[in-house]
Amino acid sequence: MKQSFYDLNYSDLEKIVTQNNLNDSAASVLFNWHYKKKETAQCVDKIAKCSVAFFENTFDFSLPEIDTVHESNNDRTVKFLFKLKDHHKIETVLIPFHNKYSICLSSQVGCAMNCSFCFTGKQGLKRNLTTSEIVGQFIQAWRWLAANRPREERILNIVFMGQGEPLHNFDAVKKACEIFLSKHGTSIGVQKITISTAGYIPGLKRWSQEIPGVNLALSLHSPVEKKRNELIPINKKYPLDEVLATIDQIPLSKKQFITYEYILIKDFNDTPDDAKKLGTMLAGKSAYINLIPFNAFPGSHYQRPDLDKIEQFKQVLDTFKIPTLIRTAKGDDVLAACGQLNSKNKIAIRC
Repeated sequence: MKQSFYDLNYSDLEKIVTQNNLNDSAASVLFNWHYKKKETAQCVDKIAKCSVAFFENTFDFSLPEIDTVHESNNDRTVKFLFKLKDHHKIETVLIPFHNKYSICLSSQVGCAMNCSFCFTGKQGLKRNLTTSEIVGQFIQAWRWLAANRPREERILNIVFMGQGEPLHNFDAVKKACEIFLSKHGTSIGVQKITISTAGYIPGLKRWSQEIPGVNLALSLHSPVEKKRNELIPINKKYPLDEVLATIDQIPLSKKQFITYEYILIKDFNDTPDDAKKLGTMLAGKSAYINLIPFNAFPGSHYQRPDLDKIEQFKQVLDTFKIPTLIRTAKGDDVLAACGQLNSKNKIAIRC
C-alpha cells in the first residue's frame, strides 16, 4: 500500500529523497506544489523523470473527499462533512472574519471525552485521524474557497477545536502542525495555530518540548469540581488543579497567553459567584477568557443564558483585570458552532 504524501513533514520527505538518491531539490518542489499551490495532481515540473516515477509508485496523493457542504444563511460560515477512505466521516468548519477565515479542524472521528455540553461526545470515539486526514481538511477547504468564493481563499488561523480531543491524538496533530508551520509548507505563523484541550494531562506534559510556540486553549467551563465533573468527565481522572499546575509549567513567549474557554449554561455555571471563583482561579496568570454562550444541539438539556446574565458574568470578570471576550456564535443555523459538530447527524437543523 502506498504511503500518503500528506503524512510526511518536510524532514521525513527529505530523508526519503536522500535515501533513494533523488535530486535534493525534489522535497522543496513537492512541498511547494502541494502545500503552497494546493495542487492535487502529481507534480511533474522541475523534477527528473526518475523522481516522478518514484513518487508515483511510492506516494498516495489523494485527500479526504468532501461529502456535503452546508453554508450558513446568517454569517457565511461553511461546514464540511468529509468522507474518509474507511467510510467514517468528520466535520470541519470555515469561520469568516473580515474577509478572511479561521478553520476549525477535527482530530478524531468522534471523541472519547464524552463532555456533556458537546454533540461530538455523543458519538463516542471511533478512531484517531492520520496526519494526512488532518492536513487534508485544510487543503480541501482552501480549494473549495478558491472554486466557490474566488479571491477569498485566505485561511489565516487554524484552531484544533473540531471533533475530538487533539492531545489524545498528539503525534498526528504535532506532525500536522509541523507541516502547517513549515516555510516549505503552508507557512502558517506559529501564533496563528491554537490547540484546544479538555485537560488531557499526558498531552500537556509533552507540550513544552514538542509543540513550542503554538497557542493553547483549555476547556475550563467551571471552577467548581462537581460542576466540571458533570461537564467534562475526564476531570475525575485529571482534576482541574493538576491541569492548571501542568499548564503553569509551559513556557510562554513575551506576548503569549493561555486561552481559557468557558461555556455559559443557564442556571448551571452562569452566576456571579461562578464568575468570582473563575476570576480568583485565573488572577495573575497570562490568561485570556473566551465566554461561549451554550449552543444547543438535538437532545441537549442545557440552555443558553439571556444576554443580561452573560454581560453580568463578564462584568464580574472585568474586576479581575483578565481580558475577556464574549464569543458570538457563528454557523449555529447549520450546527457548525462550538459544541455542535457530530458527523452522525445527517440533517443540519436549527435547535
